[in-house]
Amino acid sequence: MRSRTTGGGSVAICIQRDRVDVVRITRLADAMPVIDVCASVPQEGTEAEALARLRREHRLERVSCVTLMPEGDYQLHVIEAPSVPPSELKSAVRWRLKDVLDYPADAATIDVFPIPGDPDAPTRDKSLYAIAAPNELIAARMEMFAEAKMRLTTIDIPEMAQRNVAALFESPGQALAMLSLTEERGLLTFTANTELYLTRAIGVGLAELRHAEGALREQLFDRLAVELQRSLDHFDRQYSFVPLEKIVLAPLPEDIDLQAYLAEKLFVPVETARLESCVDLSHVPDLASPAMQAEQFMTIGAALRQEASL
Repeated sequence: MRSRTTGGGSVAICIQRDRVDVVRITRLADAMPVIDVCASVPQEGTEAEALARLRREHRLERVSCVTLMPEGDYQLHVIEAPSVPPSELKSAVRWRLKDVLDYPADAATIDVFPIPGDPDAPTRDKSLYAIAAPNELIAARMEMFAEAKMRLTTIDIPEMAQRNVAALFESPGQALAMLSLTEERGLLTFTANTELYLTRAIGVGLAELRHAEGALREQLFDRLAVELQRSLDHFDRQYSFVPLEKIVLAPLPEDIDLQAYLAEKLFVPVETARLESCVDLSHVPDLASPAMQAEQFMTIGAALRQEASL
C-alpha cells in the first residue's frame, strides 16, 4: 500500500457517486503548489470505463496516481504503539486489531502512522493510528484502475487528504483544527507541523443544514458547536503541549452563516479556508468558485500528498 511520490507533480483521482474527479498539482521550489488540472467526467457505464475516459481526456497513460478509500470501506483505530522492532510493527498491530475488526484480521490490509507525543515526556507511552481495509476491497480498486490502464500507486484516506490541506494553513509550533462537511457528515481533524494528531467524525452534514430553516437550523448549528467544543476540550487535555491556534472551515458550496455562528460560540478563532491564499488556482478559473472548491476539496487534498500513507 505504501509508495514514494514522484517529483514534479502529483495526480489524484477520486471516484464519487456520479462522477470521477482528477486533480494534478505541480510543486515548484519556493512557490505555492499549482493546480494545473481539475476536472470531472460523469459516471456513465462502469467505473473502469469512466476512469478510461478520464485517462484519455487528460493523457494520464503513464502517470502515477493516488486515490481515496470511500468512507465505510476502512476502519481507523487509535492504539498503543507495540514495543516491537519496525519490521514487526504491522504484524503486531494486526494481532491487536483482531478483536475489533468485523472480518478476519488476516484478510485485512494494514497500515499505520504515529501520533506525535509530548517532546518533554519522551518516556510516555506512544500511540498510533492503525488503518485496516479488507483485502478484497483493495484488490477490487486496484483491478478497476488496471482495467482502465492507469497506474494506481497509492490508496489514501480522507483524514490524510484533509491533513494535507490543513498543513497549508498551519503556523509553526501551533495546532490547527479543520472542519469539512459532506452531504452526510462532518470531518474534524487536528494537525500541527503537518502531522495528524486527532480526527473525529461529526454527525451533522450539509444535507441536514441545507434543508433546515429557522429554529431547526439553529438546533443543528448548536449541535455542531457542542460536538466541536467537546473535541476541542479533548484535544486540549490530550495534547496540551501544542497550543491550538484556530479552526479553519473547509470551503462550503454555499454560504450558510456557519463561520459566524461558530465564531460566536467557540473560544478559538474560526475562519473559512481561502485556497487561493496558499494554492495557485490560476490555471483552473472555475476554482475561484467556493462551490467548485468544496466539490473538489478531498481530491485536492489527496493530490497534495507528499509522503506515504495508506
